[in-house]
Amino acid sequence: MNLLIIVGIIALLAIMVIAMYNSLVRLRNNRENAFADIDVQLKQRHDLIPQLVETVKGYASHEKETLDRVVKARSGAINAKTIDEKITAENALSSALAGLKITLEAYPDLKANQNFLQLQEEISDIENKLSAVRRYFNSATKEFNNAVQTFPSNLIAGMFGFKKEMMFDLGTEERATLEQAPKINF
Repeated sequence: MNLLIIVGIIALLAIMVIAMYNSLVRLRNNRENAFADIDVQLKQRHDLIPQLVETVKGYASHEKETLDRVVKARSGAINAKTIDEKITAENALSSALAGLKITLEAYPDLKANQNFLQLQEEISDIENKLSAVRRYFNSATKEFNNAVQTFPSNLIAGMFGFKKEMMFDLGTEERATLEQAPKINF
């Protein structure tokens, strides 16, 4: 009788460990799938940037440093391999694009150019889609991190090498920009 109870307890513990492990795997896979959605939008963004840069070059040839920063950041984003590297590289690219937007304010002729307007609209659409998939990715990451850090699944996570993962946030440069009050000129 005692042996039967011990075997039952061991079987119950094994089932709980298997269930927690499988839950962690599902959450990790959900996070990776969410990042795959981001990758699709990033690919479209990366494809549009050279067109934007070439259009701007015709109007703002002396803004070479700003354009070079965008091209370099795009290259870094394309060459990033891991999710964490991609997050860091995309934050740098977002910052470079924000700098380009500020530069473009000085060129009213460019802002009226039909090619530029179409590119700007496409990039804006992609940025909106990126924002949505980033929110989903961060939600999936939060669920995964909660499972990795809460008891008792944290015991299983530690045994099988699951660790807290990085969120896709604004980055320090863009956060600093957003914390500044907007300047309004008349």
